[in-house]
Amino acid sequence: MTSTLLIVQIILAIAITISVLLQKSSSIGLGAYSGSNESVFGAKGPMGFLAKMTFTLALVFIVNTLALGYMYTKESQSSVADKIVPKNNQVVPAVPAKPETDKPTAPAAPSAPAAE
Repeated sequence: MTSTLLIVQIILAIAITISVLLQKSSSIGLGAYSGSNESVFGAKGPMGFLAKMTFTLALVFIVNTLALGYMYTKESQSSVADKIVPKNNQVVPAVPAKPETDKPTAPAAPSAPAAE
């Protein structure tokens, strides 16, 4: 199921890209901020067909992203970081080993002589 959702995700990304690129620009670059001769909504209303289609595709994209994340989390119980192996191919211990008390310890440093 996750692979199907991933394929749908890729198709939706391509479709959104195409629908955005097909839309006509409603402003002339930064001219929209300094006052342009175009009205805010234009003569055809606030949203055209391509804008509605882009919104719908984006909404489906977001829902598919959430579903894909949920399905992946449900299937996978481990993290990618759990599979990392160091270059020396030794397994890193999960808990540090307790120090053995049989080993001798280094003597303490002598104290500084008292000032006379």
